[in-house]
Amino acid sequence: MGRSAPAAPVEVGKEYEVKIEDIAREGDGIARVEGFVIFVPGTKVGDQVTVQVDRVMRRFAIGHKV
Repeated sequence: MGRSAPAAPVEVGKEYEVKIEDIAREGDGIARVEGFVIFVPGTKVGDQVTVQVDRVMRRFAIGHKV
């Protein structure tokens, strides 16, 4: 109580080079930056993509391919 979650290692609007490691139930690709999950629609496992972050939540982020 009174503890805040550590800051996410990604920021809205920034771009990151990531590798898609898994696929979520909804079909979005899953990438990680310093262990922090980013969901990326329109990707598949093994894709190496540049992602721009659209939203950062407490435990994950949502981005899109650039």
